[in-house]
Amino acid sequence: MADCCEDKACAIEALQERQSSTLKLVLAINALMFVVELAAGLMAGSTALLADSLDNLGDALTYGLSLYAVARGSRAKAKVALFKGGLILTAGLFVLGQIACRIVNPTLPIFETMGAISLLALLANGSCLALLWKHRAEDINMSSVWECSRNDIASNVSVFVAASGVWLTGSAWPDLLVGLLLALLFLRSAARVLQSAITELKRPVGAAAEVQSVKRERR
Repeated sequence: MADCCEDKACAIEALQERQSSTLKLVLAINALMFVVELAAGLMAGSTALLADSLDNLGDALTYGLSLYAVARGSRAKAKVALFKGGLILTAGLFVLGQIACRIVNPTLPIFETMGAISLLALLANGSCLALLWKHRAEDINMSSVWECSRNDIASNVSVFVAASGVWLTGSAWPDLLVGLLLALLFLRSAARVLQSAITELKRPVGAAAEVQSVKRERR
């Protein structure tokens, strides 16, 4: 029995180490892309690109919180996931606010900047998605991280589509429409993450403390 617990504890610790290494890498990528996309979005006057940069900032914060939750129990991870859901919800509401501002004060985005930066972001987030793929079903913490990364890919493709639309039509409406779609995606994702977190928090405390119990037995 002791050997079984020892092996299980070692396996859990090895899993946590792998998760931490992956999260540190994707955190750095998202933090860098936030700075790049924010600067480009402001320069290009693009709502979609600004939304994408905010998404990267939210992800960087999310990955930082996920690093905190890796070695914690299920309830701690569920609480972090709850906060992540709040971040995604905030991003969606922010984008809706930006769309309203652009409608009141219309400007034509620079589609060349939008297209180039969206492709760069797609490459960066594609790398993050590949890194997170093997962790996507390990626990609620990594599952919500996977959800964020998958949204990033959709965001990047949408920004490129918006850039193409601005180029073809000479209008800012493609940028605004894509921004609206991204906002709806954020809100839908927030609902899913929040629902999963709330479900986990409603479980009995004993079931949520399984990992901590294994560690105590090891000692």
